[in-house]
Amino acid sequence: MRQFLFLLCLFAVYQVDINAKGVRSEYLLEKGWKFTREDSPAFAGKDFDDSKWQSVVVPHDWAIYGPFSSQNDRQNVAIAQDGQKQALQHDGRTGGLPFTGVGWYRLHFKTPQDINNKRITLLFDGAMSNAQVSVNGKEVGRWAYGYNSFFFDITKYIDSQGDNTLAVRLENFPESARWYPGAGLYRNVHLIVSSDLHIPLWGTQITTPVVRQQNAKVVIKTKLEIPQQYLSDTQGKIELKAYITDPQGLDMGNIVSVINPEMFDSDGYYEQTAWIDEPNLWRPETPALYTCVSRIYYNDELKDEYTTRFGIRSIEIRPDDGFYLNGVKTWFKGVCNHHDLGPLGAAVNDAAIRRQLRILKDMGCNAIRTSHNMPAPELVRACDEMGLMVMAESFDEWKTPKCRNGYNLYFDEWVEKDLVNLVRQFRNNPSVVMWSIGNEVPDQTAKGGVQMARMMQDICHREDPTRPVTVGMDRGSAVINNNFAATLDVVGFNYRLHVFDEAYAKLPQQILLGSETASTVSSRGVYKFPVERRAMAKYDDHQCSGYDLEHCDWSNLPEDDFIQHEDRPYCIGEFVWTGFDYLGEPTPYYSDWPNHSSMFGIIDLAGIPKDRFYLYRSHWNRNEETLHILPHWNWHGREGQTTPVFVYTNFPSAELFINGVSQGKRTKDLTVSLSDTITARQSRYRLMWMDTKYEPGTVKVIAYNSDGKAVMQKEIHTAGKPHRIELEADRITLAADGRDLSFIRVRVVDAKGNLCLNDTRRISFKVKGAGVYRAAANGDATNLELFHLPQMSLFAGELTAIVQSSETPGTITFEASAKGVKSASLKLKTQ
Repeated sequence: MRQFLFLLCLFAVYQVDINAKGVRSEYLLEKGWKFTREDSPAFAGKDFDDSKWQSVVVPHDWAIYGPFSSQNDRQNVAIAQDGQKQALQHDGRTGGLPFTGVGWYRLHFKTPQDINNKRITLLFDGAMSNAQVSVNGKEVGRWAYGYNSFFFDITKYIDSQGDNTLAVRLENFPESARWYPGAGLYRNVHLIVSSDLHIPLWGTQITTPVVRQQNAKVVIKTKLEIPQQYLSDTQGKIELKAYITDPQGLDMGNIVSVINPEMFDSDGYYEQTAWIDEPNLWRPETPALYTCVSRIYYNDELKDEYTTRFGIRSIEIRPDDGFYLNGVKTWFKGVCNHHDLGPLGAAVNDAAIRRQLRILKDMGCNAIRTSHNMPAPELVRACDEMGLMVMAESFDEWKTPKCRNGYNLYFDEWVEKDLVNLVRQFRNNPSVVMWSIGNEVPDQTAKGGVQMARMMQDICHREDPTRPVTVGMDRGSAVINNNFAATLDVVGFNYRLHVFDEAYAKLPQQILLGSETASTVSSRGVYKFPVERRAMAKYDDHQCSGYDLEHCDWSNLPEDDFIQHEDRPYCIGEFVWTGFDYLGEPTPYYSDWPNHSSMFGIIDLAGIPKDRFYLYRSHWNRNEETLHILPHWNWHGREGQTTPVFVYTNFPSAELFINGVSQGKRTKDLTVSLSDTITARQSRYRLMWMDTKYEPGTVKVIAYNSDGKAVMQKEIHTAGKPHRIELEADRITLAADGRDLSFIRVRVVDAKGNLCLNDTRRISFKVKGAGVYRAAANGDATNLELFHLPQMSLFAGELTAIVQSSETPGTITFEASAKGVKSASLKLKTQ
């Protein structure tokens, strides 16, 4: 049954409901948890004495507190996707942190008031992993996959008169991951109380099948859970009312529907339709969000209220053309990101996620691939609000193992349940534009792999017919010729640029996505000589060169992808590996401890941009001027030696000066194409002076526009003696909610304010007032200092310290000190 409403203006009839609040309550279960790493079946009991267990706040990652060790999840394996033929000892593959083993969480909570004729749902946004959930000593359910959200109806397990005990057992197996997965209740836990007549969790589906400048069609499908007593009441009346508000919060009107069982479609949904004039479209530049509040009435009594945010936007893949958002051809300028938040570990935090997205947007990034797993709700919500498109990925493994104890253990039993939860949870989020059902799965070329791909794509289409499906493929010509790639809505290749033309010629889709690109490796502030393109280069200090010319055996440099996607009209964009460094996968230092994190990131583990950030910014962010010089100019002992200078800019030309002496003018060579040698491709996007000699002093660059006019200049200087600490906070006003964070960049500079790149002294921190010290990181993959201790050594002269607000409004004072330099402090406000 369908019902239509034309929302033509703000004067449409709007029915106001009295006492609308309170029919559905949601409680965030974050405080009061007890935790242990011991294991016993007795821990599930309602009356077990957990008073001596550790008190923790959820989200909680038990492993991020360390200590680091090469023995933690040491793996002796051959990584096939990296081209390894024989097993190697991999130290630090999963971050060198103690995430394996068992952990228990217990929480005592009071029964919510007045639960007669109520349903109580327990929602986990994610629990790592193999969750076994008990309430009052009775098991209510299990969920294997640590990255997915899941829920249980616990109504019948609740003590309606008094106290309740929630117990959660989690277990992470060794060799279950290729990177750091985190451990514990690392995402939020919710208790939801609703009427017995209600809309179930994720029970709405809002689509916008018609999107035009003058109007848009909004289709609202709602699932209702109606107990038999309501259906048996022949005199009873059930109404479903949908209220829509625009992005400014103005009422747009409502749709009123009288419900009976015959009105639902075959999937159990009731459909309502509205037309909105002159809609505000969701797009990265203006991420407009509407709200639909669905209310259920029984004999005019409000029984339930369910709120869904949505965006009005269209997406379309046009064969042999491209990807269109709202009818506008759009290229993905995306990054792949793991779920960990650096020194915070896997424990989700909204402020940390939004900081990452702000940095990426400044670079010109417009999309995130949630590699290689289901995202946190906070990430998708932030992308909705901040305007980044999302490829929501699901699995790194199907039936054929990559890791001995990976998802292959669960695939047959859990794959449909996991995909259904992923799609239903995020199908109303406008930022999500594509589903990815796998990454580099060996089943691409295994027997039955094509059928698995079709089955999983069919599930996505059944649950959400509006979005395309892809897989990050890495088997090159094999998947082009065995029908695997042809099965998918979008052909996504991880690297493998050499097969793009073959894929375009042979596959029916006639479009290609760089689902994973580059895998360039670098360390912030570290530069190696001679300056040359190298694959899998290794050094005694376990670092990689910041000249951005090093990559892996299977991968490439940024310019290789830039040229591919600019010069091949069938390419729809890329997702670079990776936006941020992450814990684990310290390629190329597989067996070289200490190394606890990746070097793929455009931004390091501390959230400080590497040089490569400015290369991408110069190419992707055309609305802002970029002029960046590398390397630093502090090379005591290299006087007179060749020290090349690179400039990343979105201007076509620049002139370089060293101590006032011109080193010549360089202009980007736009004639360079894919047919040129790989060593020549950098000259299309970088300005390079390969023969400059180091001498202490000043390096200056003057940039010129296409008319030859000098429009911007920048200088870097040889630093003097370290003099003082300098502090800069990303945000100085925080919410007094006990969760908000300020990220403080800590630097040591000379008397003139020049960064002392070679300074590695240890900085100590103190926090006073309405907040606490949370963690610090310096971006050095070889540094084994614990993140949570109030001290950290500088790396390339910098680090990031994190302060967390309390629940009391007031002032936070942050102090940083070290031997031999002047200390510094700053104040933050919480409100």
